[in-house]
Parts: sequence; C-alpha cells; structure tokens
Amino acid sequence: VQLQASGGGLVQAGGSLRLSCAVSGLTFTTHNMAWFRRAPGKEREIVSAISRLNSNQYYASSVKGRFTISRDNAKSTVYLQMNSLKPEDTAVYYCASSTTWTALAHEYGYWGQGTQVTVSS
Repeated sequence: VQLQASGGGLVQAGGSLRLSCAVSGLTFTTHNMAWFRRAPGKEREIVSAISRLNSNQYYASSVKGRFTISRDNAKSTVYLQMNSLKPEDTAVYYCASSTTWTALAHEYGYWGQGTQVTVSS
C-alpha cells in the first residue's frame, strides 16, 4: 500500500495550495480518507476527512470555510484545497486512510510520507 502526498510548498499568507494524495495497493472506495498535520512543537491533529463515497466530510474548526477536501475515486486520489492560508497552517501534512469513519489518528492504518506546507507572514 502506498499513499503518495504532494503539493506542499512555500506560500504567502492569504495564498492557496492544493495537496494531492495518490493511493495504490488498496481498494480506494472501501477507505475513508483524511488529512492530518503536525506543526513544530505541536501534536498531530486532524484537518479534514472524507467518507468512502463522499457522503460525509469533516473539518477542524480552525480550517472550516478555508479548506475543502475532495476525492476522485476513479483516480484513487484525495485532495485538500487550502485557501486563505495563515502562518499557523504551517505544518507537515499527511494523508491517511481508514475503514472506519473517525477523527482519531490511531484508527488510520495507512499513512503517506507527508508534505511540508509553509506559510509566510
């Protein structure tokens, strides 16, 4: 199983980035997908999640209204569109998959390698 995250980078505050996570080696439509992040000196936290067939979405309060999660089941890829970025969004972002609909990191069995997002003020 591979989760390949990409799309991170350096952006000024107020800017946008789109993260992608290409999944292989599992049946994509049987897995809920999520994005987590870990900022320097902070605990890992869930950013957003999307259910197997796109019927449910979850957003952390800190990103609601600014970030949008989506998935393309035909391409086995999940996306995170991040708009109006703030310096506090700076973190390594990880995609993860779970057969359970949950916000708990330990319920996610497969993880990508992470992609760095840096937002300058």
